[in-house]
Amino acid sequence: MSQYDYDLYTIGGGSGGVRAARFAGQAGARVGLAEKGDLGGTCVNVGCIPKKLMSYSAHFHSDFADAAGYGWTLDGQQRFDWTTLIANKDREIAHLNDIYKRLLDGANVDLHRGFATVEDAHTVNVDGKRFTAGHILVATGGHPDKPAIPGAGFGITSDDFFHLKALPKRAVVLGGGYIAVELASILNGLGSQVTLVYRRERLLRTMDADLGVFLADEMAKKGIRLVFDANIEAISAQDGGEQTAKDVRLTNGETLQAECVLFATGRTPNTGKLGLEQAGVTLEKNGAIKVNDDFESSVPSILAVGDVIDRVALTPVALAEAMVVVARLFGRGERKISYQNIPTAVFSHPNIGTVGLTEEEARKQVGEVKIFKTDFKPLKNTLSRNTERTFMKLVVDAGSDRVLGVHMVGGDAGEVIQGFAVALQCGATKAQFDMTIGIHPTSAEEFVTMRTPVA
Repeated sequence: MSQYDYDLYTIGGGSGGVRAARFAGQAGARVGLAEKGDLGGTCVNVGCIPKKLMSYSAHFHSDFADAAGYGWTLDGQQRFDWTTLIANKDREIAHLNDIYKRLLDGANVDLHRGFATVEDAHTVNVDGKRFTAGHILVATGGHPDKPAIPGAGFGITSDDFFHLKALPKRAVVLGGGYIAVELASILNGLGSQVTLVYRRERLLRTMDADLGVFLADEMAKKGIRLVFDANIEAISAQDGGEQTAKDVRLTNGETLQAECVLFATGRTPNTGKLGLEQAGVTLEKNGAIKVNDDFESSVPSILAVGDVIDRVALTPVALAEAMVVVARLFGRGERKISYQNIPTAVFSHPNIGTVGLTEEEARKQVGEVKIFKTDFKPLKNTLSRNTERTFMKLVVDAGSDRVLGVHMVGGDAGEVIQGFAVALQCGATKAQFDMTIGIHPTSAEEFVTMRTPVA
């Protein structure tokens, strides 16, 4: 491919793009990368990292309350300062941006700051400068949507949330997916009066049904008001100022007042202005790039990974997809990816961790299943009299005894489920779970002590 400027040219400096560029460069390929914004993409700048940092902050509210039951007296009034949190968060994000830049430099990747478009199967244009490449990798991610309703301009998305100048006194969050419940939990924990509005009757509808039901009860106990089977019909305000009170009219006839209206209603792949269709690349109806198992588009030299292909919108998945591409193009093709048993966490309050099949999916795939459930007050909440409970569930194939799904709502659920994800990858059976000695006293031990299936 010496006739080209680069062996690989990556469009997008998010998780997938940087990973592919970096490891291709380390493999000896000539690599270029275009990014107009901050390196790290959604995850680092307006997603996973700032969200988790702000979730930690929001947890201190309950931690302070719990401390009294353990003999601690916190003198004086606890005060929260939004500007301090945002400034410290921004400093950490800038540090991560710099790390990404150093990783690219260390792999001899040429970074071009600007907006890239695809001109043909082997040509990229970055703000008027053309580069040719044997392969082009599109890793441009996605962006949050706003609903097409009157006054939508008065609302914000998750991208805007991380840059609010002040904590709103009242907030309305629209949506029932993981972004909605996470940001609603953060706002509630930091002191906002939160109403969550969702057009369906259950949160987290793509996950096991018990998780959304249990989480809704726990969120309500923390003071979040949940309005189901309703949508926002229109928003009005005297002006568009960040702290201006808005009237939020719902489809059920109710009108709410809030300084912040946050839309968490879905994301769209970033393909609209890339010139892909003109270059012959086939897109799905939602704008996602259609790719095969090797992540090739309809133009084989143009590949895509991450949220822009709209398979599984998770950072670790984008990283794994990028490694498959690099191994095939510049290695021995030894890496593969399976979309089965991908663990994930929702950093709501309380957290959710889940891996494997839901009960509904399992019944459709294998027929007869055994279900094991438990919910309990964790030991930490006994002396504090915190009312938060923990829920756990196992979905088991009745024929083979293989564990098909492990689901949890409770403290550090993501940390717990990560370990059980390994067990599912290895095909563990319920009998093997039962043979495993638990670590006592922990919440996680409940997964290996449940013996009686529910009726």
